[in-house]
Amino acid sequence: MCRTRLGVEITTGEETPARLPGETSPHPAHRLLARDGGEYLFVGLRSGARPAPAAPAPAAQEPVDAPGLRLAPGDVCFYDVHRAPELDFREPFRATTFLVPADLLGLVDSDVRRLARKPVARSSRLGALLSPLLSDLARATAEARPPVGEMLAWNAVNLLATLAAEQLGTAAPGTRGTHGSRDTPGAPGTPGAPGAAGAHSPVLERVLEYVELQLTDPDLSPETIARAHHISVRYLHKLFKDEGTTVGRWILRRRLEECRRDLMRYGRGGRTIAAVAARWGFLSATHFSRVFRSAYGMSPREWRDTAGRAALSGPR
Repeated sequence: MCRTRLGVEITTGEETPARLPGETSPHPAHRLLARDGGEYLFVGLRSGARPAPAAPAPAAQEPVDAPGLRLAPGDVCFYDVHRAPELDFREPFRATTFLVPADLLGLVDSDVRRLARKPVARSSRLGALLSPLLSDLARATAEARPPVGEMLAWNAVNLLATLAAEQLGTAAPGTRGTHGSRDTPGAPGTPGAPGAAGAHSPVLERVLEYVELQLTDPDLSPETIARAHHISVRYLHKLFKDEGTTVGRWILRRRLEECRRDLMRYGRGGRTIAAVAARWGFLSATHFSRVFRSAYGMSPREWRDTAGRAALSGPR
């Protein structure tokens, strides 16, 4: 087993596991079925919520005799560690399991519930690309020295975030699309792109891609974005206004989220807080600290130290 400062645990082995890692006994309403041997990839998502001491009876929409989800070798299956599924595998199999804090992928509880119902098939376009890559990363991370292992684990997290986003049908994990905006002050999750994927114009799609590529540029502004896309600044502002946000707010939130991840990733032994801020386009460390506290309710130093302690202590 490999455990990183990110709070990510990766296990891989040749022996057939009796059960998947979870906070409680396997939940009878959640069953995974497979008939063939081979390797299966599981992603256990941990959230801040803890299960009640006495589990309630399964809800009406989740009968104990639910048919379950059928998997094939190489499929990637997300699950909630608080409601870990039962396994019904008829042949010996190998399991690679990633235990990941849900908020590290920018996911909220409703996202986790949806992902648990959507295995990523090895036969799908994205599954064919990422399933073997995740498997190789898991093994390489376990064998690598700590600094390299941390980097490999971070790459795995990014790949899992991509898988989650594709499964949720969003431009980024945690988006709300037509169900409202995740624009709550103080919420430390990864903000998604305005609106739902495919729901906004191709121009805005290109703008968002451009912003992602230019986040580290301190000169990124509505003017430079508009000029790069041969549109007026007024029209650019309208595109974002129609999605319930602004250009400046979107850039700021994306930069803050990347800084937040870097502070968790590197901890005390890595880059200074000022260096992390500068890397993501903040010219003033004082300004960065102020807006970070406003967004997340704590200073960058407090977040780094809190995240570091949580990662070291592991799941409770």
